[in-house]
Amino acid sequence: MRWLALILMLLLPRLAGAQNVATLVADDVTLTADDQLIASGNVVAFFEGTQLRASQIIYDRAADQLQITGPIIVQDPAGNLVTAASGTLDPRLENGILLGARIVLDQQLQLAANQIDQRDGRYLQLYRSTASSCQVCGNRAPLWEIRAEKVTHHTLEQQLYFENATFLIRGLPLFWLPAMRLPDPTLDRATGFLIPRQRSTSQLGTGIKLPYFITLGDHADMTLSPYVSAQTRTLELELRRAFATGSLSLRGAVSDDTLQDDLRSYLFANGSFALPANYRLAFKIETVSDKAYLLDYDYDDKDRLESDLSLLRVTNTTLTEARLSYFQTLREVETNASLPPIIGEARHEARIQPGFGGTLIYATSIDTAYRPDRTDGSAGRDVTRAGGRAEWRRDWILPGGIVATAQTGLRGDLYGVRDDSSYPDSDLRLVPSGMATLRWPLARQGAANHLIEPTLTLSWADVHGAAPPNEDSARSEFDPANLFDRSRFTGQDAVETGTQLAAGLTWTRAGPGGAASSLTFGRVFRDSAQPDFTPSSGLDGTESDWLVSGQYTTPGGFVIEWRGLFDDDIETTRTDGRARWSNERLNLGATYIWQGRDAAENRLDTISEWTLDAGFQLTDTLRMAADARYNVAADRPVQAGLGFTWQNECVTLAVSASRRYTASSSVDPTTTFGLVGSLAGFSTGRSAKGPAAQCRQ
Repeated sequence: MRWLALILMLLLPRLAGAQNVATLVADDVTLTADDQLIASGNVVAFFEGTQLRASQIIYDRAADQLQITGPIIVQDPAGNLVTAASGTLDPRLENGILLGARIVLDQQLQLAANQIDQRDGRYLQLYRSTASSCQVCGNRAPLWEIRAEKVTHHTLEQQLYFENATFLIRGLPLFWLPAMRLPDPTLDRATGFLIPRQRSTSQLGTGIKLPYFITLGDHADMTLSPYVSAQTRTLELELRRAFATGSLSLRGAVSDDTLQDDLRSYLFANGSFALPANYRLAFKIETVSDKAYLLDYDYDDKDRLESDLSLLRVTNTTLTEARLSYFQTLREVETNASLPPIIGEARHEARIQPGFGGTLIYATSIDTAYRPDRTDGSAGRDVTRAGGRAEWRRDWILPGGIVATAQTGLRGDLYGVRDDSSYPDSDLRLVPSGMATLRWPLARQGAANHLIEPTLTLSWADVHGAAPPNEDSARSEFDPANLFDRSRFTGQDAVETGTQLAAGLTWTRAGPGGAASSLTFGRVFRDSAQPDFTPSSGLDGTESDWLVSGQYTTPGGFVIEWRGLFDDDIETTRTDGRARWSNERLNLGATYIWQGRDAAENRLDTISEWTLDAGFQLTDTLRMAADARYNVAADRPVQAGLGFTWQNECVTLAVSASRRYTASSSVDPTTTFGLVGSLAGFSTGRSAKGPAAQCRQ
């Protein structure tokens, strides 16, 4: 008959005063005359979360030892597993010897040894040991293994120390090291080398990156990555720091290469911190030594950099924000003065529910655009605007389910202009406005649910006073999100004036099984044209282009989205679309964009481009990824890439090749090859495990 919860300290007076001793459960327990406790049959011993199973355990009181007959299975609270044929341990399972033993760490890394010595519950010493995370089939050598004369596993530091170690592939020695240290798979972070990465480009030649990770306490770390090739000596840096109220991250690099005579560098930094009274302080730094550096080293493909400092507070009824920004253009045909480079802005907005109904929103703001150049005209113009606005809105439900909305507002702006004699030094502008909207939602339920919503919006606005320079509304997008807005300018400087009518229809369908589709089309009619809208915006003239937009989604993972602007002759002004299909083994995506020439937007050539990306799970272990970008208007490729990743339960190997065809006075076409590999079972190579190899008879 099985005995439950038989505790050693209750039976042995010598252990009665000890703290946290082991607990024993067995089918049969015998206490001999010479003070030996013999437990046999389904023996299980517990100690502080560690569990030991064996066929027999003999406790020798005189020697204060447990003699264990296997098969032995020991599992700790973290899930690490130890198996052995036989062994000797103390009652606390902290010290002893296991013979013919095997350790499995985090269900990944296996270590087999003739003998394992356990010391103080912290050290495991393995003699004549083999380590691998690969599937072992019979007598066949694993894909990779490390053989060592001695391996010490420091369970508290979660480190593995190898002595006289040889790395083998399919049983063939590849290299030997007298000593090395590797993290075990349960370790989250520790100082040491990360996976080396090979990179070969047509500009920088063949090189290697050797990242070194440094822990800086529990809440900070740094990675230094020397990158060396025949054409460059580069040091990359990444720093991360977590605080009680926020976080800070920084990445950058310094290069001495043959492409340019001077040192080259870049720095990207981000920080965000919570302040008292629900304020949040954030900053961003983006700077680079020259326009080609980011692309030459494949650090980023940005063509404009933005550095800013902001303070933000959001409550249920208020928004307060202050921001200072600096822009740096990397485009060949653009100058910093045309942006302009320095922008400062502050605003406060509040919402209240007045006693006469509806919602009242009031706001104040100030912003400035500064150019360091003192040239008279647009190249040196500085503009400051201070203003306030108030808007009232109310909704009603009319008979028949029609939703009516009324909105009215008044905005006042005081402008100051310097270094541009074509504008007065200061001027005041007032903008009164009003808007009324009618929506009639019509729904039908059945196997598929349909919703049709025709909408009409009648609005009016007028300008009294200044005609300031347009700094923040140079480009506008016409899309379903602003079809029924009173103004479609992106900023404050330009205003849609006069009377206008926006008419449109939206249809939405929710089908069975998760299928869904939607379609929106509409148009804007005005009593007078708006000169600040560019020809390619679709909003110039007294009648806008027709806006058509749709989306279709299937339960099988297929999604298509499309938007187009068409004039009365059904000629396209602007169109873009995206399609994607994904499942467990396939991921396909395509994006197309077309925009006509528009000198007002500094676009002298038509844009017509396809962007494609694909991922294929070719086999259980092999995956292919590809991407391409093609300029249809210029009939030439822009970039292309191809990569393969092979991954099983113990190895990940990735190879890639890419080509960037773009060229300018500062950027040359570049071909890049990459190679990276990692071994599963160590923290430096931790990743999602691939499928295990199958053993064949």
